[in-house]
Formats: sequence, structure tokens, C-alpha cells
Amino acid sequence: MASDPVSTFTILYFAAASTYTNKSSELLPAPLPLRSLFSTLESRYPNITAKVLKSCAVTINLEYVDIDFDSDGNRASDGASKYKDGVVIQVGDEVGIIPPVSSG
Repeated sequence: MASDPVSTFTILYFAAASTYTNKSSELLPAPLPLRSLFSTLESRYPNITAKVLKSCAVTINLEYVDIDFDSDGNRASDGASKYKDGVVIQVGDEVGIIPPVSSG
């Protein structure tokens, strides 16, 4: 059964994240607490946290979100961003997963 676009957000995968998921984008159910994003992705793509997400930047609607790992090793909002720990990814939002890039 396909997701209803009315109750989803778009997640965009770049570089290594796209390679790992074998997708450039997908729709995920919304609303979703930001603090649950990586556990949700981990359940869909086992080991993605250790192999890709741990070093990624995240954007919501083209704005970077400051996130860190908590004492349990889970990715969580660091509270320093305008996106506090209680932020919820809303229906229609666009989330980007952006691995580090190098230039030469």
C-alpha cells in the first residue's frame, strides 16, 4: 500500500546516503519527531547510522539542523539550533540527509 502524500514528508538522500539506501528520495509518514528520524531510518536501512548518518548534516526545508549524539549514542537535537528537541517534522516538509563532501 503506497503512502498517502497528504500525510508524508519527503526525505532527500545525497551522496553516500543515496548509495546506501539506493534511493535519491522517498516519502515517510508525518508527523515525525526529529529525535526519531535516525531510528526510523535505521529500522528501514540496518546499520545506516554507523555507516552513513553519524557524519551527516540534516536540513529541514533547506535550513541546517544542529544535531548531536546523546550519551546513549542516539542522534538527538542538541538544543542549540532553532529546532529544539521537541521539533516535529511536519506533513509536506522536505528533509535532506547530506554526507560530508570534499573538494579538491
